Amino acid sequence: MNPYIEILRVGNAVMALIAVVLMAIIGKTFSFGIVLGAISVFLATGAGNTINDYCDYEIDKINKPDRPIPSGKIKLEHALYYSLILFVIATILGFFISFENGVTVIICSLLMIVYAYDFKQRCLIGNVTVALLTGLTFVYGGLITRDVNLGIFLGFFAFLMTLSREIIKDTEDVEGDLEEDARTLPIVYGSRNAVMLAVVLNILTCLLSPVLYIYNVFSVVYLVIVLVADIIFIYSAVLALKNQEKENMHRVSKLMKIGMFVAFISFAVGSII
Repeated sequence: MNPYIEILRVGNAVMALIAVVLMAIIGKTFSFGIVLGAISVFLATGAGNTINDYCDYEIDKINKPDRPIPSGKIKLEHALYYSLILFVIATILGFFISFENGVTVIICSLLMIVYAYDFKQRCLIGNVTVALLTGLTFVYGGLITRDVNLGIFLGFFAFLMTLSREIIKDTEDVEGDLEEDARTLPIVYGSRNAVMLAVVLNILTCLLSPVLYIYNVFSVVYLVIVLVADIIFIYSAVLALKNQEKENMHRVSKLMKIGMFVAFISFAVGSII
């Protein structure tokens, strides 16, 4: 894969893009603005991932040496310029949609930059920032479909799921973070306690998931599909509680990503059927 594509972490960028598409499906609103919105979210997320890798160069030499920058596929300064160009393009596309969308892209871009430079190494603040950014993608889509309240509602669930997964990812990366004197949640309070908080968030998400059916946001089909996501989240929680070793945390993180994807599918199908 081309390193300039790889550094975007296409999987993560597509997950962010899906939020905008979901808002279009749920609101039955399909327009050129949705296309621009999906592209701008993809580019902004890719830019955020790139600037994050730029700032994490030393950590990634330990945690993820195969990534484009530590492996030497992309020069450090080139990654910085690349990310800034992507941020600018994403912002321009946002303003093409509406003033509100353009401002939202600017806010999210600044959050991603500050996260990469500072927040990531702060206890829980970095995790909350990433979760907030994930939730804001739904709000961004809601601004396009003129259904901001629903965007906030779904964004809240995305926030909970993402916050839990980010804590798990920090537990996976403890070794490299210690080398950089990072003050992540598992470093400050211990991996076991960090995992406990992630598990609580998982359970809370599962307990609240029926609310979207109870308040007639989605049909009963949503309940059936989201149950699969809930099972994945609970299974992930059990695995995480049993073993906090790096390899297992990596497995749990991947499972939770699958669970989030299934939850997003339940949003879409539950709004159609």
